[in-house]
Amino acid sequence: MSDAPILPPVPGLQTERLMFDLSSNQGQLAVLAGDPAPAPRWFTDITGTPPQSRFVTVAGARIHYLRWGDAARPGILLVHGNAAHAYWWSFIAPFLARDYHVAAMDLSGMGDSDWRPGVGEASGYSMAQFAREQMAVCEDAGMFALAQPPVIVGHSFGGFVTMLTGGLYGERLKGIVIVDSPVNPPVRGSGSGDPAAHVPRPHNIYPSLAAALARFRLMPPQYCDNLYLLDWVARHSLKEVTQPAPGFTWKFDPAIWRHFSIGDTEALLKSTRCRIAVFRGENSVLMPPQVGSYIYNLLGRAAPVIEIPQAQHHVMLDQPLALVAALRALLADWEHSTPAPR
Repeated sequence: MSDAPILPPVPGLQTERLMFDLSSNQGQLAVLAGDPAPAPRWFTDITGTPPQSRFVTVAGARIHYLRWGDAARPGILLVHGNAAHAYWWSFIAPFLARDYHVAAMDLSGMGDSDWRPGVGEASGYSMAQFAREQMAVCEDAGMFALAQPPVIVGHSFGGFVTMLTGGLYGERLKGIVIVDSPVNPPVRGSGSGDPAAHVPRPHNIYPSLAAALARFRLMPPQYCDNLYLLDWVARHSLKEVTQPAPGFTWKFDPAIWRHFSIGDTEALLKSTRCRIAVFRGENSVLMPPQVGSYIYNLLGRAAPVIEIPQAQHHVMLDQPLALVAALRALLADWEHSTPAPR
């Protein structure tokens, strides 16, 4: 995140923004003055062994991803939200790697993947381009070489991309899991706005890592009880630079949303051609119960909408172990059950 948060056309966000004061220039991590947040033993143990880091080139851009587990096991691809990165999943993935070959990717323009200099479908950012990146990571990781196809799990904006991937390439997937990506009923409104109105400006450069961490804030804004997770994702959101001035700045491309539209999210959801499940945070401002019910009905009441207790929108930061347990249970069920027709 940056001083002037880059807000994509995520449905429902514009109205929810009014609930928060975005003028504050300090985040929760300011109190730590750059020091790491104390973390529980499970977290230090699970992140103590670095994952394998790989790149695959898609339409001229190098796409970065992390890998855990045995490549001979069925695959799971984890996909982050807007302006985020693979390390948002790096304390979830090792728990899944006991039974699966797990990858977490950086979409182009985010994390350690390349920025795309062009505009339009061929060389710029687009939903279809992001969907191709998802499939390319699965391919490069060897997930399509097995008898059982992979599952893609997408959070927030990554969930919308995953819906499209499930529509375009669903026959090549075992299923998709959408985590707190709201498809709103008409009365709530899409809030998508005009993508041309998102005028980018260069990121600020902070003189020190501590100064940059102090400005990190979640979007949509929320308080996070787990400072060690907030600190972890914030550190991996930054890069050190020497030009135009030495310091630290955000990794994501501020121009992603200049010419971009998510599209019709209801059509994306209904177009999926593979098994699907939906997770929502119990206290999410973007996906309250009525949105979960609307999605359940859109999917013909044939796909589960699973609530993660005491989680807000950033489910993996709020309730990481509950999310692990829910994913394990869902995937175990998918191993021996057949999907209901939609």
